[in-house]
Amino acid sequence: MLPLAADCCVIVMIVPTKTTMADIARLAGVSTSAVSFALNGRQGVSESTRERVLKIASDLGWFPNVAARALSGAAVSAVGIVLTRPPRSLGVEPFYMSFLAGLETQLSEAGTSLLMHIVPTLDQEISTYRRWATERRIDGLVMLDLRVNDPRPAVVSELGLPAVVVGDPRYAGGLPAIWTADAEAIRIAVRRFAELGHRQLARVTERSDMAHTHIRTQAFLEACAEMNLPTPYLVEADATGGSGREQTLQLLTQERRPTAIQFDNDVMAVAALSAVRDAGLSVPGDVSILAYDDSMLCEITHPPLSALSHDVYTYGEHVGRLLQREIASPRSTSSELNSTPILAERESTGSGPAFPHQVI
Repeated sequence: MLPLAADCCVIVMIVPTKTTMADIARLAGVSTSAVSFALNGRQGVSESTRERVLKIASDLGWFPNVAARALSGAAVSAVGIVLTRPPRSLGVEPFYMSFLAGLETQLSEAGTSLLMHIVPTLDQEISTYRRWATERRIDGLVMLDLRVNDPRPAVVSELGLPAVVVGDPRYAGGLPAIWTADAEAIRIAVRRFAELGHRQLARVTERSDMAHTHIRTQAFLEACAEMNLPTPYLVEADATGGSGREQTLQLLTQERRPTAIQFDNDVMAVAALSAVRDAGLSVPGDVSILAYDDSMLCEITHPPLSALSHDVYTYGEHVGRLLQREIASPRSTSSELNSTPILAERESTGSGPAFPHQVI
């Protein structure tokens, strides 16, 4: 060993060891089993002991070993959600950002994380569910974009994963669901269009295999028949602005041009404003436009967009609360109606024309 120079200093590095439940037990003066009860919120310790253990754990910077908890069968404090959507669409579709913000707010209050994946196909979404269940990565699931004849509820039930479906319970395969009364909202819109003197209506929908699209379209057709209106135009788009604009321009070339158009989301309705102007027409003088969901986009356009409005942020919070109850007591949670969207009338809807418009 070489001798140290007289002016040489020795730096000693102390590597911190990971805090264990045994360390917490020693400082708290209790057994490790008591620490486990306290940290996991289980009965078996007094409230004063629980508070003392939690305080010591916090001071030491202790966090649970999620992998170990998964292996032991304990909760991992994580909830999963898989979106089968083009990733770029999430950046422009206000619904998802507001919904996820509300969901995350509710979950974070309970110390639960949100694990989100974006995939291109439904098969990959189902594969993700199977992998998460096998690896015990999550305690429960939120299922969005419910389909007609959706295969996912049966798979989730088979896997035994607690889950909440966002959509009408008729399509949820027996899983607990939270939904908005879309059919009633659409009927309100059609009745209002008729009151304003509109006769030829149109609806620009999202994909027809979506449960909410099917429900809204059926209600739209039934309401038009009840009001003795001509058969409305129905066109399908992909929920993007470009598709909404294209379908609007097509509608404006019909021999009996629609004087009122209802869109399945805000983005398509915003795009329709420019399409109407490019066709040499005005909103609402020639064409009334009505959006769905009602984000900030509807208030900052010119003219401001009328919309079937509901609070998407609190919708996400509601889903989080219901899922927490389902995780705590699987298969015991009932479906719940979140709200009935209301008609928020702004400047994009007005009186129908005195005479039916012809092709432009």
